[in-house]
Amino acid sequence: MTTSRGERHARRTLFLVLFAIPYSLLLPAACGWFLYRFRVLPMPKFDHTALPVVRVVDGQTIVSMPNGNLVGLVGQYPDELTAYLRFQYLAGISAVQGAEVLMISTEVNEKPVYNLYLVLPNDLLSSSRRLATLEVDRYIDRFSLDSPPGAELDTWRKQTALFDAAYKQPVKQRLLQLPPSQLQSAVATFILFKNSTDRRAREQIVPSEKVLSEKESLQFAADMIDVAKFYDIPLSMLLGIGAMENNYMDVRGDLNHSVWKRHAQPGDIVLKRRKGRVLVSNYSQGPWQITRETLRYAHKLYLKDKRDYSKLPERLHPPRRLDLDKVDSHVLTTYAGLLLRNLLDYFHGDAAKAAGAYNGGRVKPNMQYAEGVNMVADYAHRVLSMAAGRKGNAVEERPLKVTTVSPAELPAS
Repeated sequence: MTTSRGERHARRTLFLVLFAIPYSLLLPAACGWFLYRFRVLPMPKFDHTALPVVRVVDGQTIVSMPNGNLVGLVGQYPDELTAYLRFQYLAGISAVQGAEVLMISTEVNEKPVYNLYLVLPNDLLSSSRRLATLEVDRYIDRFSLDSPPGAELDTWRKQTALFDAAYKQPVKQRLLQLPPSQLQSAVATFILFKNSTDRRAREQIVPSEKVLSEKESLQFAADMIDVAKFYDIPLSMLLGIGAMENNYMDVRGDLNHSVWKRHAQPGDIVLKRRKGRVLVSNYSQGPWQITRETLRYAHKLYLKDKRDYSKLPERLHPPRRLDLDKVDSHVLTTYAGLLLRNLLDYFHGDAAKAAGAYNGGRVKPNMQYAEGVNMVADYAHRVLSMAAGRKGNAVEERPLKVTTVSPAELPAS
């Protein structure tokens, strides 16, 4: 069967329509993509008011922000109490003198976050070195620089003033009247803060395991609260003494301290013997820095005590037989509470004399030490109270009453 010339022409036309024409359209499409892909983009527009300005002054290079504001973010905390404690700590150290410290709150993932800033001289190089020194010295964990607008910086200052004013308001109730969970959390936060800012911990003089973990601080807080309630002791007094003695760290102290005795007792570390007397080691131990001889005295008080110790958690029960080398931190807290209760009774409720006698003895209570205890106790009482008060609970703790003495009556240091 032969195909006519007209039919062949019709087939070629159909081929062009179905195949040749679509392929021919690819060429302009490819050219368009090439031109788009390799087009020359316009230069981005920079906000020149936000770029650092570099200049040389007296041979020194100065890099500054054009709006005149430079701050360093030096801390971010998930809770207000920790942030405020750190805020006041930074404001009080000599390395930060001359720099304004700001505390502001913001929200991250619908949760409050508290930021601490240092307002710095408008020189990126010198201010960066200053912050780097603070980081190396472990006053801060890390830092970053920012240059907020003047209006925003003013808002931060107002917010800081509100926080500071809130924590300086008078309080109305005792700490021990707080709901237990709130009280334990607040005390644990204070313990962690004092632990971490202790010079020995900051400079890594003591092993890292001597610094309490969050779990350990919660347990320690629970111990202190239970002991304060059991012996009817102001919780702020325990907090003050624990901070003054060892910042709540379980580290031995007074390692060279020793005492002469008529005869050695079981567990004594005898250093010398002379004419029927013995010199024994009397170092202090634990967060309460109780000496070995004072432990013996506290244990005798316990054996004679008629209180119902079943009301205390079992972990706080002293053993019937004292082993000076195996007294754990829980029982040491019980002994510290018992000693303070005994001193309060001896001085007819005078908390300042009792605190002084904890360090200097009944004969010559160390009133300078008592003033230090009172300062810490009053501060802890106020900030822990207001931390809870800002959650709807206003609380108060009995402050220590420090007896005024003349310089001549103070013991020699």
